[in-house]
Amino acid sequence: MKALLAALMTFGFASSAFAASPHVSPLVGRWAVDSSRLPMAPEARPRRVTITFGEAGPGQWTTDVAIVDAGGTEIHAAGTSTLDGTPSAVTGSPEADTAAFRRPEPNVLIMALSKGSVPASTRIYTVAADGKSMIETAVYWGNDGTPIMRTNYFTRLR
Repeated sequence: MKALLAALMTFGFASSAFAASPHVSPLVGRWAVDSSRLPMAPEARPRRVTITFGEAGPGQWTTDVAIVDAGGTEIHAAGTSTLDGTPSAVTGSPEADTAAFRRPEPNVLIMALSKGSVPASTRIYTVAADGKSMIETAVYWGNDGTPIMRTNYFTRLR
């Protein structure tokens, strides 16, 4: 469960509502993980995981992650960053205190996370063409240094 929380909780940033403008990334909006598809026992799955992405001005990106774990504990992480790969602070995350972002396409976000100057994970978010679903590919390392990839599925809430 701790690995899942760390993976899903990476960090967060404040949000903006999704707007149907051609200049707004389809990533902008609030997303909920499909917990039924998480690779863990049903009783260990979080009760709720949401990620909200927003644009906070030219080249500024915000993210907000809210998790209620299986035991009911709430975790909230947030931050604001640029989209040029410059590291920025993350608050409230058990996995990360620093993040860097790039958005190579309007519907793709690449996020690199670290904590205490140690790599934590890399996340790639891709929004489907219809704008209603998003896939997160999370890459992290096992205790033996072996790379692990996991796919999480999200649906748009707004």
